[in-house]
Amino acid sequence: MAAPAGLLGARPGKLPAGRSIFELDGEVLVNGRRANRDTLLAAGDLIETGSNGRLVGVVGQDALILRPQSRLELGAAGRGARSLFRLVQGAMLSVFGPRDAEYRVSTPVATIGIRGTGLYLEAEAERSYVCLCYGKAYVTPNGAPTQAFEAVSQHHDMPKYILPEARDGSAVQAAPFINHSDLELMTLEALVGRQVPFAVADDPYQAPRRKDY
Repeated sequence: MAAPAGLLGARPGKLPAGRSIFELDGEVLVNGRRANRDTLLAAGDLIETGSNGRLVGVVGQDALILRPQSRLELGAAGRGARSLFRLVQGAMLSVFGPRDAEYRVSTPVATIGIRGTGLYLEAEAERSYVCLCYGKAYVTPNGAPTQAFEAVSQHHDMPKYILPEARDGSAVQAAPFINHSDLELMTLEALVGRQVPFAVADDPYQAPRRKDY
């Protein structure tokens, strides 16, 4: 997938404190109101993008790209809260900072337990696409929880489709690598002051890699 034009050019720096949005295109709503560059993202928010909408932003130590026609719920704050993002529909690329406990990212048919990874999700009507770009995660098909599995990836190693229920004995299917790029991951990590853990041929930013996750 080609990277959006706005991600090309000089490597971005860490997004300043008091800012949540790095790039904004088209129609983007936060809690039902039109977003702008000064909009702050916080736990409990609902983010929706129109057919031409796209958001690149930061929530705490995590960063995300929300694609067009998407609906994303940010997890509620509070002691014991473990839900980070719920992608109700659409597509999202995200990177997560390291954590000392497992937190959840979910779609209507899958729950992904993470501690600090890069993750790409698509939530479709009949299935979800899950690509662990790097790191470790525990993936549970909601309709077949006994088929939960641990995913370990260095570089997009095991993308999967997760189905609402088992078909031919399995709710997990092999999938290709689709619709996201290393440049996007590099940009997201830069926005939260980190680097991806892999080397990239023809790296447009030319900087050392992040060494752990």
